Amino acid sequence: MNTKKFLLATAAFLMLAMPMSAKGWDVTGDGQITAADITAVYNKMLNNDTTYPETAYDVNGDGNITAADITAIYDVMLNGFPVETTEYTVNGVTFVMVNVEGGTFMMGNPDYQSNEDYYNEGPVHQVTVSSFSIGQTEVTQELWEAVMGWNYSGHGGNMYPVEYVNYEMCQNFIAKLNEMTGLNFRFPTEAEWEFAARGGNNSQGYLYAGSNNIDDVAWYKSNSEETHVVATKAPNELGIYDMSGNVWEWCSDWYADYSAEAQVNPTGPETGGEKVLRGGSWYSKAIKCRISKRFKSPTLFGDDDIGLRLAL
Repeated sequence: MNTKKFLLATAAFLMLAMPMSAKGWDVTGDGQITAADITAVYNKMLNNDTTYPETAYDVNGDGNITAADITAIYDVMLNGFPVETTEYTVNGVTFVMVNVEGGTFMMGNPDYQSNEDYYNEGPVHQVTVSSFSIGQTEVTQELWEAVMGWNYSGHGGNMYPVEYVNYEMCQNFIAKLNEMTGLNFRFPTEAEWEFAARGGNNSQGYLYAGSNNIDDVAWYKSNSEETHVVATKAPNELGIYDMSGNVWEWCSDWYADYSAEAQVNPTGPETGGEKVLRGGSWYSKAIKCRISKRFKSPTLFGDDDIGLRLAL
């Protein structure tokens, strides 16, 4: 067996013992994780290739460039990004929460002054969030009806996201869900939402939630005339679906301008007139489905492109 075949064979069978966080599987920076990334690491090991930044080759973040880095890429290609999930069942309806390891990230858009549509996305500021869980998908009509006993959504059916729900309705839904489960489900904070949408500690720095190509991950104005069944586009780096497009998602924060100061577990102001919405929708242009896009709405407003995602 030649060296290249040996390395690829090793990559196929090695078991990684280290935690998979803060890794950059996309070595080539092309927005995809493919055999080209394996080849790049192989060329670095064999020929000391310098096409990409030195840190890009160290996929698993252990300070060395070895066959373990090839293994890490291969594993993501074969099995997707490493994620931990927990299932819950209410009145016969099962839903999945993704466990998000806490971490620190830069929240906002560094180009916020370059486009009027970015005006409220800066200044960029450091945010640390503790570990939490977030819905693998938006709340579906099936789950909403299992809890509330009614469903006023204007599109689709059971596995479509619930919509036409204002913030107050969603609060009632969460309160009833907590009564039924004995747990403490809630809205995500705006910081938790953005951290999860960016892929948490697995983030590859994409523009949209899971890709730089919006059509890979989102239902939006150019490919939709209504909402779509959840989880029918590709997930992001945490295995979470539809954080770009399909329906806008309520956050717990009252809307306010960003501060440049570093923050830990920010929750927004204590009072306000409008709540934060994130993610864009089936009716949104691509620019409004970017991870950093911020929107706001009065708590009594609902529409056929507004839904919610649970946090815990």
